[in-house]
Amino acid sequence: QVQLVESGGGLVQPGGSLRLSCAASGSRFSINIMGWYRQAPGKQRELVAQITRGGSTNYADSVKGRFTISRDNAKNTVNLQMNSLKPEDTAVYYCKTRILTADYWGQGTQVTVSS
Repeated sequence: QVQLVESGGGLVQPGGSLRLSCAASGSRFSINIMGWYRQAPGKQRELVAQITRGGSTNYADSVKGRFTISRDNAKNTVNLQMNSLKPEDTAVYYCKTRILTADYWGQGTQVTVSS
């Protein structure tokens, strides 16, 4: 049973930084894509950033230049460094992994950007 455990959310002032981490366990297969999505109240869940096993990355336009995704293949972890946070970044952030053809989601961690 694949499990994803997220950590690092919280309350931060505009312009501040947070680092989200996600650890995957329970897979017998290599994890191809690891990524972060977010869902704000009343909005659809959207892709924030994703990274392949080989290190190729993809970012939402709204976070380019402010967020950085990274992963450790040996530890099956993915991190999201979020800088210059804005109130519109407030959302529940979810870790997602793709293993073979199946997607797995974490439970979500709240990020609130407010003064």
